[in-house]
Amino acid sequence: MQDVTVIFRRRGGDDLVQSHIQWERTVRSSPDVIEMTFFPITSLLEGIKGNDHLTRAIDKPPIEELRYFLEFQIPRIWAPVHDNFPGHQRKEPVCPSLQFSIMGQKLYISQEQVSVGRKPVTGLRLCLEGVKQNRLSIQLQHLASLPKILQPYWDTHVAIGAPKWQGPEEQDSRWFEPVKWKNFSHVSTAPIENSETFTGDHSGVYVVTGAQLGVWDFGTRNVLHMKLLYSRLPGCTVRRSLWDHTPNDKSKKLVTGNTTNSGDSSSGSKDITGNKFAKFVDMSEMRKGPQDSPGHWLVTGGKLGVDKGKIVLRVKYSLLNY
Repeated sequence: MQDVTVIFRRRGGDDLVQSHIQWERTVRSSPDVIEMTFFPITSLLEGIKGNDHLTRAIDKPPIEELRYFLEFQIPRIWAPVHDNFPGHQRKEPVCPSLQFSIMGQKLYISQEQVSVGRKPVTGLRLCLEGVKQNRLSIQLQHLASLPKILQPYWDTHVAIGAPKWQGPEEQDSRWFEPVKWKNFSHVSTAPIENSETFTGDHSGVYVVTGAQLGVWDFGTRNVLHMKLLYSRLPGCTVRRSLWDHTPNDKSKKLVTGNTTNSGDSSSGSKDITGNKFAKFVDMSEMRKGPQDSPGHWLVTGGKLGVDKGKIVLRVKYSLLNY
């Protein structure tokens, strides 16, 4: 090999020291980085009490969002909450049903209107309830109390008008999608949004404060649909909105109707194994909380859908200017 010059360069230590053995002793006092691997500090604190608070502090939003982020650090609960006393069973309501095949069992649909009043809604989920776990219902996650930043606009003394139910049109079959076979039950996948809310509109915004499932009777082709209840939030504007098709990663269990008054469904969930209707319903929680920067999302829309033979729920979230 000709015309090739090989230069050896030592990294770190004192380059003025000629002896390699002597140079090695100087590396500790004058190191030089040749490779770096970064680990989040929270990974070193797994299992230690208070680690979640540190994670939130590290992932805190920009300073201009910090006030809103802190205002929304309020416990979240799921509605409705049914009182389950020992030895007492709720009377099974008369409900319409869906059927997905000629020999298939019927999935009953709860038409209960769920309303949370003037409480910000942060999530939605489908669940199975009843003794046989064969009745589909909808639940809303909301803040346990009204954040102080919303009290001037949404406190009980503020006139906001009557809330309005909004849903898809029964005649609009363009949005009907079969769950399994086209000759059996369908789902209306029409998106539900309030047309009176526009980004930057200073007259106020309309946010979701209630939900209800229903069934249109078309014989064997019954159609499941959803309605949302909208309440006016005056003095605020929509800054940004997005449709979220990704369920919360922590909600991979079957959610039953006998849930506790908590923001986490784990205490009110059962293993999905063995329920014959679990293969037709996606019961993942669609919600956003402090972990979703900037941490003050509200539900402003939603829709039902069908994904791989399952009834699914999709949610529209918005950030507001207060």
